[in-house]
Amino acid sequence: MNSLPIQIHVNPDCYLKNPDASTLGRAIVTNSIELIQELGFESFTIKKLSIQIGSPESSIYRYFESKHMILLYLIQWYWSWIEYRMVFAINNLATPELKLEKAIQVLTEKVQEDSSFSHINEILLDKIIITEAVKAYFVKQEKKAVRESHFATYTQVVQRVSNIILEIDPTYKYPHMLVSTLIEGAHQQRFFAKNLPSLTDINSDSEYITKFYTQLVFKNIK
Repeated sequence: MNSLPIQIHVNPDCYLKNPDASTLGRAIVTNSIELIQELGFESFTIKKLSIQIGSPESSIYRYFESKHMILLYLIQWYWSWIEYRMVFAINNLATPELKLEKAIQVLTEKVQEDSSFSHINEILLDKIIITEAVKAYFVKQEKKAVRESHFATYTQVVQRVSNIILEIDPTYKYPHMLVSTLIEGAHQQRFFAKNLPSLTDINSDSEYITKFYTQLVFKNIK
């Protein structure tokens, strides 16, 4: 029996038409990732995207109302994918300590391309999350409830790991702060390693960041 394809859920508030449901929609996502990584989000435009995919701008606007919504879609897809990987990795582990150790690994390790999703280059998307995602957080005109909806998948990841921490130590007061610091810090250290190496201690050991944050988290909760 053939297994069903894996579905990554993205909040429909991020799009007008589900891009995962058509060839054009997937092309929009694929090429958006490539262009944002190549040009930076500020220089990325719907017009440049339309030229890249050889389709009118109007066809893109049927899927996304703005380039900001494309970025939000990519962020949500990324965190839903991370959550899927994390749940799969910890599902059969016997203790919360083992689950937390594995969760930290998923959140901090170098991303590899996932063959389950041929239209998305997870390596490029990971780079976008590190360098561009913060630009989606600070939209002044966006209401708090809307922002919380747009970043619900990220929040779910933080909550899931926070729950594991509370299994280990129900009295620990700062689980969400610890997990969000872990995620953002790991991303920042990877950026420093490439761009400002004097600000980090990463060396040729590919697991350096994972080892550091595993030590940091467990020392904080015990």
